[in-house]
Amino acid sequence: MSAERKMSAEANRAGWAGDRLAGVRIVVTRARGSAAKFTRLLRAMGAEVIEFPTIELAPPDSYDALDAALGRLDSFDWIIFTSANGVDAVVNRMRSGGIPTTAIAAHRIAAIGPATARRVRTLGLEVAAMPGEYRAEAIASTIGADAIAGARFLIPRAQVARAALPDILREAGAAEVVVAPAYRTIAPAASNGAAMRSRLATGDIAIVTFTSSSTVDNFVSMVGTIPAGTRAAVIGPITADTARNRGFDVVICPVDYTVPALAAAIGDYFAAR
Repeated sequence: MSAERKMSAEANRAGWAGDRLAGVRIVVTRARGSAAKFTRLLRAMGAEVIEFPTIELAPPDSYDALDAALGRLDSFDWIIFTSANGVDAVVNRMRSGGIPTTAIAAHRIAAIGPATARRVRTLGLEVAAMPGEYRAEAIASTIGADAIAGARFLIPRAQVARAALPDILREAGAAEVVVAPAYRTIAPAASNGAAMRSRLATGDIAIVTFTSSSTVDNFVSMVGTIPAGTRAAVIGPITADTARNRGFDVVICPVDYTVPALAAAIGDYFAAR
């Protein structure tokens, strides 16, 4: 079954297919390689999707911290992956260094979000902890205070990220918390920012979608001043706060911080209107 037919079947099962978003122009700001599923779900509901990637993945400024951590994997009790991109980046670095990915199997693995957990499982690895709320702060309560105390943690993640999780683990008594940059998120080198700004100003765009704070910040950097009243649909409260601070009217933020949940919430919002 083709990816398009598979997604259409998924949309039908979830009740998303049809014309709930007919005539609605929606901007998707995910990285080009990550946008396909979201775009297909929205188009299954009749939306006109404009893909406007605001992030690209790049190597970190230095692999020194990650290489050093991978060189002493045995010293860690837990590895915490905060994104599927982090999983991919670590696996690629291990392979390039001749380290078998099975070396991760001896560790307890925590994953933030179902997409991250799925990526871990594709490697044949088990996920020992995944919070019900898909944000970094929730992972500590999921792991549990007793398991954190005295344990050593490796967190391979984006080069620029919030300090909340490492701080919480240290405050809970972790013996060591190593944050190792595994990749960077950067704005694309070229864009049609002026044209997007014009479309927003004329009301041609119904809503802009964001799946991380980086997509918000880079969108504003690429487009410039955001016209008052520009609506946004976001994943999670952290991204919502960033969008509001950047001048967006956040009208959609689903309870589940996943792309399918965001697509469904967008469909509900416009269907009700």
